[in-house]
Amino acid sequence: MSTTEIQTPMSDLAFFRNLVTVMAVVEIAGFVLHLAMGRSSFGAPLIVHLHAVVAMGWVAIVVAQAWLASGGALRMHRTLGGLALVWMLALAVLGTMVTLAAVRAGRTPFFFLPQHFVVVNPATLLGAVGLFAAAVALRKNRDWHTRLQVGSFTMLMGPGLGRILPLPFLKPYAFEVAAGAAVIFPLIGLARDWRARGRPHPAWLWTIGALAATLVGARVLALSPAGEAIYADAVKGAPAAQADGRAFPKPPF
Repeated sequence: MSTTEIQTPMSDLAFFRNLVTVMAVVEIAGFVLHLAMGRSSFGAPLIVHLHAVVAMGWVAIVVAQAWLASGGALRMHRTLGGLALVWMLALAVLGTMVTLAAVRAGRTPFFFLPQHFVVVNPATLLGAVGLFAAAVALRKNRDWHTRLQVGSFTMLMGPGLGRILPLPFLKPYAFEVAAGAAVIFPLIGLARDWRARGRPHPAWLWTIGALAATLVGARVLALSPAGEAIYADAVKGAPAAQADGRAFPKPPF
């Protein structure tokens, strides 16, 4: 790969800015909806609050980066990119910790199988980290960089979309529906490239492929003997140790 920096047309940057902004609005709307309906509260454990701050901070960073790039503030964009590296790692660690805490305490959402949830949540985080790392590695090739950043954000859209969609009615594939619904955003990018360039950019195909592979692979792993071992190790010594990881938890009253 040549180290020559490949520029992105301003029309592309404006499109990515608008697309990322819409994604952020949808993500935040899901959490606001749940709070307004009384389905969530501020009485959660401390680690949940820490994760929420980091997750919403990540949304803010992604949106800020898109607006800085489209506005030509590349020096500030690169400076904020250094913080984004650390922030993404914190998001992956805290996201995994929150998942483990929920499963161990028997607080897995009642439309997810605990054994599946403990595998697929970290898997989607890992997918987001992978696409983000690829975007950083290809930062001099802005065609790839911008699209892979959108792809990384796509992998993290499940929690927001899941709070908007009627997941209790979508068992046993509620997680796949919530996370998979985010494919609409790379598909919009793919369609726009096809119209503007005459062909889809390969980065969109990598994003869609990564999302599909993560969701399918996580379900296969979770329902395998290896998944049973992962779940047993995750809940060892916890209140959920006696719970069946392949059974849906009881819904709240």
